[in-house]
Amino acid sequence: MSKNVVSADHQQERVRAKLNPWYIVGFVEGEGTFHIAFYKDIRMKQIIKVIPEFHVNQSYLRKNTLELIQEYFGCGYLKANHAANPKDTTYVLVVRDREELLTKIIPFFRTYRLQSVKRDSFIIFAEIVEMMAKGLHRTQEGIRKIIQLAYQMNVGGKYRQRKKEVLLKLLQSSETIR
Repeated sequence: MSKNVVSADHQQERVRAKLNPWYIVGFVEGEGTFHIAFYKDIRMKQIIKVIPEFHVNQSYLRKNTLELIQEYFGCGYLKANHAANPKDTTYVLVVRDREELLTKIIPFFRTYRLQSVKRDSFIIFAEIVEMMAKGLHRTQEGIRKIIQLAYQMNVGGKYRQRKKEVLLKLLQSSETIR
């Protein structure tokens, strides 16, 4: 066996050396988002499933930049952004795993702070993920607070398809059923 074998630790150090953390911050300022998705799921105690997501989008021409960011963090997955739309040729790096968000993404953006209003959304995002780590999304009061906070993110939820009141009404109906 060769003495020049490079360990996985050294490979990760090389990837980290390729990207300046401030480059990632700037890239996320323009092409990233911190998002809390909500889905109706009758298997869930509160009828609503909460999914925290960190996304970074980019044209297929610069997919390699997303790959480098993914390697830097050591988590997430790449996929076609809107696979059902043949005209959309963008890719997205997605991190949904709560443990990876808690141990990699959130600490990174606490160290290398965003400079725009996106920072406000990140702060709320981090609070929600930490609430979920404590199990608060499994309580009526906790999920209400999570919904209220999530609708303050990303320009006050302006681009959300479902209104906050619809989610809160779902909670009320689930309370009545139980």
